[in-house]
Amino acid sequence: MSVTIALETPRQDGVLRLLDMSDAYAQSLYPPESNHLVDVSTLEKPTVSFFVARNEGAIVGCCALVEAGDGTGEIKRMFVDPDARGLKVASKLIDALETTAAEKKLQAVRLETGIYQPEAIALYRKYGYGEIEAFGSYLPDPLSLFMEKRLP
Repeated sequence: MSVTIALETPRQDGVLRLLDMSDAYAQSLYPPESNHLVDVSTLEKPTVSFFVARNEGAIVGCCALVEAGDGTGEIKRMFVDPDARGLKVASKLIDALETTAAEKKLQAVRLETGIYQPEAIALYRKYGYGEIEAFGSYLPDPLSLFMEKRLP
């Protein structure tokens, strides 16, 4: 089994299925005011690099790098199909996203995740992301954790 990562359009059935699964998961953990999900049309903007992970051709994961316009980018819509967990899909997505961020000469990559997602938090910490205050248009939220990694 080989997992591949490529820049692709988010508007395809396999990705839409993952986004629906991601929405349902987030909604099961957090109230609406603590869910900061972006829709497909936002993911199609020119300031977004959208990554799709495939395993033997099947879409198994996705994430987006959204350029903020201030020299930073934000990870949005990171999700891996539960059936594909253990294949290092999330790690491969982060590697691709950070490579693209460096190529775009971004100074930092930021993210917001929820406090009830210990696996995601552990993954981001493993990759060198540290906690920061709310950024951009986010307001402080006791259910949110904001993180950043400065790039070389």
